[in-house]
Amino acid sequence: MRSAATLRRILLLLLLLLLLPPPPAAAYFGLTGKEALTHFPSLGAAGGSGPGKGHVKQCELLQLSRKQKRLCRREPGLAETLRDAIRLGILECQFQFRSERWNCSLEGRPSLLKRGFKETAFLYAVSSAALTHSLARACSAGRMERCTCDDSPGLENRKAWQWGVCGDNLKYSTKFLKKFLGQKRIGKDLRAKVDIHNTNVGIKAVKNGLKTTCKCHGVSGSCAVRTCWKQLSPFHEIGRLLKLRYDDAVKVFSTSNDAVGHSELAGPHRHGHSAKQPALPRPTDLVYVEDSPSFCRPSKYSLGTAGRTCSREGNCDSMCCGRGYNTQSRLVTFSCHCQVQWCCYVECQQCMQEEVVYSCKQ
Repeated sequence: MRSAATLRRILLLLLLLLLLPPPPAAAYFGLTGKEALTHFPSLGAAGGSGPGKGHVKQCELLQLSRKQKRLCRREPGLAETLRDAIRLGILECQFQFRSERWNCSLEGRPSLLKRGFKETAFLYAVSSAALTHSLARACSAGRMERCTCDDSPGLENRKAWQWGVCGDNLKYSTKFLKKFLGQKRIGKDLRAKVDIHNTNVGIKAVKNGLKTTCKCHGVSGSCAVRTCWKQLSPFHEIGRLLKLRYDDAVKVFSTSNDAVGHSELAGPHRHGHSAKQPALPRPTDLVYVEDSPSFCRPSKYSLGTAGRTCSREGNCDSMCCGRGYNTQSRLVTFSCHCQVQWCCYVECQQCMQEEVVYSCKQ
């Protein structure tokens, strides 16, 4: 009983930010958002005790394992990158679920993260994707000392740098991420397998969005000289892909594989597969182990949908869970009849129009 209570206390500490080495699993990174990172001090003259020491103080503000803190101290710029990744993941999650019953709000996340819902799967995926994306971009932007532009062979990145462009260093990002998250053997723990699988789905989504961008240099824009570099897709595209993965998420269970001598995840049979053997989830599938609540009423998982705005022609029926919706008119002010004045500003008039707002009833 005492050990169980200790484990619960440890889990509650983890809910505020980053992964500690498993169990339970992979990426408790920025999943709740309720952390001092949103009020991270800047590295100004008053913020540090000496040159190069400011980032060490920032590392101490993070709830990290000992290994992660060592990595953070050795990587100037990493603490800021971690904060950027948290913000990126939270904002993208809230954007993708803005029209859903569960809108990725911060309320109820500690309870949500203890369960194996589809929403939990998305949180793991979007957080690891945000970390991968932010690390790669931080390298190419010169915000981290131990990495720089992408050094993939055949892309002539040194020439790209000379022309003022710098490839996103996904190679360094994924290599560092494995070291930072410290995934270990997880045995037969189903939930740990699920969390690590969903973490890797997020990383793969960033990898799949990597594209080669080229720029021509020559007389009148001719391609006498062409410079190419690797560039990540905008994070909105990655978030949209993960939302599609969420919509098609696969419910899984644990099954023994005698051929390899350990258990693995398995899902419902797919068309074209043998009915005698369970189907394995694809590496790009988000997976979950239990059905989600309705999120209609206030609970320990969310605030419910009462008072949420909705679209009458779109999602009001679903959002309001059959309770109906209120209609309210209001006047809104916006800029209109804008003209460019010499020189050099835009002059606009202020116009008003009536707007109808629909919100879910209690």
